[in-house]
Amino acid sequence: MFLEKKDRDKLHTGSVLVGYDLGDVYSQISYCLYEKEDVSTIAVVAGTKQYNIPTMLCKRAGVNQWFYGRDAVKNADEEGMIPVRGLLSLAKKGDMIEVDGETYDPVALLTLFLRRSMSLMSFIATVDKIDAVMFTADEPDDRLVAVLSQAAVNMGLKTNRIFFQSHTESFYYFMLHQPSELWAYQTIACEHDGMRLKTYRMECNKRTTPIVALIEEQVYETLVIPSETEEERIRQDAGRLADERFLDILKKLCEGRIVSSAYLLGDGFRTEWNKQSLQFLCHNRRVFRGNNLFSTGACYGLQEKLAPSETGRKYVFLGKDKLKANIGMHVLRQGKESYYALLDAGENWYEAAKECEFLLAGEREIDFVFTPLTGRDAETRTMRLGERAEGGAPYNRYRLVMTMSTPETVRVAVTDLGFGEFRPPTDQVWEETFAL
Repeated sequence: MFLEKKDRDKLHTGSVLVGYDLGDVYSQISYCLYEKEDVSTIAVVAGTKQYNIPTMLCKRAGVNQWFYGRDAVKNADEEGMIPVRGLLSLAKKGDMIEVDGETYDPVALLTLFLRRSMSLMSFIATVDKIDAVMFTADEPDDRLVAVLSQAAVNMGLKTNRIFFQSHTESFYYFMLHQPSELWAYQTIACEHDGMRLKTYRMECNKRTTPIVALIEEQVYETLVIPSETEEERIRQDAGRLADERFLDILKKLCEGRIVSSAYLLGDGFRTEWNKQSLQFLCHNRRVFRGNNLFSTGACYGLQEKLAPSETGRKYVFLGKDKLKANIGMHVLRQGKESYYALLDAGENWYEAAKECEFLLAGEREIDFVFTPLTGRDAETRTMRLGERAEGGAPYNRYRLVMTMSTPETVRVAVTDLGFGEFRPPTDQVWEETFAL
């Protein structure tokens, strides 16, 4: 028998949703209203499209005065100023750091940056009035989720609707909300920060139900863009080499494929070094340049998570961070046998978690149904519980917690909760892992 808990409070049309793209060098903030399609990105200079917020703090020596973002960059080289860069990496590493003779928790410093940067939203909503946040990052993992979950509490967010997704998934949700002709076939995005190029190629398998979207990623560490401070001749030679290299990458990326659209992202495409490659890319394709795709995609991803659109219900994204099988069990609920979903295919493995309570009579085992989206048949996996002392009640109550420790490993813990005064709880825990 299954014991179900109440749903969370519902959102309303005016609820504020935030997509926060968090990087070690720059961050960006986009926002929208619940069930509204329009997404806006916060400009650090009013009236411009300067969206990058330097992910940086700077402390004035001897006093408790901190600067963040553009002000931190501006003050970093002044005498008596102590810059703190790489806040995301420091928080993930977790080691205490020394600033101006004092020791600081790096998560607390990241929280300070998040709180200060979110103050840019004050004309829309204060931090405590924000209803949901989607954090997006290049390569999120369980450590990053733990760090940002703690930061969200510390910074005063009053909502439990805090979610996480990769840049790859943000690209998927961004495309999901673009006109269909832009992703009728395949679409690509090229992100360059001046030193490193990362490409994304999205295609959809329309022979499946739901339609499965896949994104292939590649990283090129050696495609360096010439610095604007270099001499003209050196800059031209370096630009020509980078252009040839990028053209070669694009040809391989598009070879044998129909590409409907392409997106050039990041500061690496701010200068016009890529004339040949851009000419190739623009042939029979729509090409866009910008740098707020990921924070915008985070907003769209949040909308889909809270209120799936008609298009969103037809598609499922199966990236490398995604659970690729539905996991559930057959239960009796209100006297009727039914299937109860525990983890859904398409969830991020580092977020996938389920806790519930259920009753067992004489049974000493639990059956889980694994249904892959890869075309394999559904499979039943059995977890056996140890012996328990007999008591005077027909049932015993258990708590089940299911999480994932890796993208391919499901971890289950079942705790004995007893049954009122008839069966005192033993708090005994049975644990098992299942490979996908």
